[in-house]
Amino acid sequence: MRKLKVKSDITISAASGNWSIRAGGAVLGETSKALKLNEGNNAPILYFPKKGLAMAFFERTDQKTTCPHKGTSGYYSIVTKSQTLENIAWEFITPNLVVTDLLDYIAFVPTSAITIERL
Repeated sequence: MRKLKVKSDITISAASGNWSIRAGGAVLGETSKALKLNEGNNAPILYFPKKGLAMAFFERTDQKTTCPHKGTSGYYSIVTKSQTLENIAWEFITPNLVVTDLLDYIAFVPTSAITIERL
C-alpha cells in the first residue's frame, strides 16, 4: 500500500503483520490488511477491513461525529454473550479526501474491553 500524505499531520499506511481483535472472549476478526492512521501527536489508530470482521457482533447506532479534516463517522456497539460495548467502533461514512483509503474499514475506541494484538 502506498503511504498517503495529504494533510501534513495525517498519514495512512499499511500496518505490517497479522492482527486480531477480540471483545468479551469473542474473536471479532483477524487480518493482514489492517491500516494505521497517524495524526499529529495522537497515538496511532488501527483500522480493520470491514469485510474481515464478524459483523454479526456489530449493531449500528445513531451516534455520528464529524471531524473537519477526516469527515463524518458512524458508530457501532458490539454485542457479545457477556456484554454490550456501546459506541465502541466507528467507520467513516462520509470521508474527506485525506482518509478515503479508510472507507469500509472500522476502528475501535481504546479500552480494556477490546484486545487488539499483532499475531
